[in-house]
Amino acid sequence: MMDSSSHCDQSLLSAECEEGIDEDENLYQKLLLQAAQEMQSQVTPNSKPIKPEPGFCVKTKTSDGGKVFVNICQSSQVPPPPDISEAELVELLQSEDPSGFRVPMSLGEPHAEIDNSSNGCTAYDVVINPEFFNKTKGSELVLEFLIAVSFEGLENKYDLQLCREWKILKNRKFLGSIADQNIRTKPRPGIQELESRLTEDQLTSLSDSLGESPPLTLTVEPPQGEPQYLIAEISLPKVPSSRSLVLDLGEDRMVLSARPSLYHLDCFLPFIIDPESSAAQHHRGTRILTITMPVIGSA
Repeated sequence: MMDSSSHCDQSLLSAECEEGIDEDENLYQKLLLQAAQEMQSQVTPNSKPIKPEPGFCVKTKTSDGGKVFVNICQSSQVPPPPDISEAELVELLQSEDPSGFRVPMSLGEPHAEIDNSSNGCTAYDVVINPEFFNKTKGSELVLEFLIAVSFEGLENKYDLQLCREWKILKNRKFLGSIADQNIRTKPRPGIQELESRLTEDQLTSLSDSLGESPPLTLTVEPPQGEPQYLIAEISLPKVPSSRSLVLDLGEDRMVLSARPSLYHLDCFLPFIIDPESSAAQHHRGTRILTITMPVIGSA
């Protein structure tokens, strides 16, 4: 290895280093893209692959300045949201709970791409129903609403922050390549509230030193018949990010801690669940942790 005291032509050294970095970076980008496409191609149970069609591409940045492109795509396999007029959308956005209107969408894995300036960037594919996509062509409000909910969906899924200053590319419908995605073949059943929240002897806090016990609501789905999922919603207003959360699931017990000593929850569950197949999602906006647990038996 050459030490810092050696003399050489710095221009040649710089050119050689930059060429090597470019080759390594290009190889890295290709491998990363290949890995992302392989992940997308894996079919999971109760799902089917879809081939999204391009729509338009939105350019923005992350909070740390990284360049991001969001490909808004279409597929008739994605169900449309309830029909809503522009006036109804305005009324909804001005209401106390605008999250009541949900747009079904499929969020693809991030894939590394190269922009027009030959710089590395990250692209995401968001797939919606063509009927709702067509509404954006005649309404600036619907367009802005779609981009806003797409950004929020990506932020919640991938724990990132996107700048709300964005630009739609004029001459490109998408950046990079659009990979196939997998969507659920069966719609998620409706959610039914349990008759009551956990009883005091079910919900216990270990000690004040571990943090206060947060509000917990359990729901089951489907509304009738044998429960398939147990859904826990835990309000954590003091927790801005999931990074401070530690969740431990057993077959009939759930333990949650929020560092440093903000919250602590230790409770027994009314059903036997499958911890390995359970999933948790922290919503940055509402600061609610949602845990979806497949039910495998009665407690």
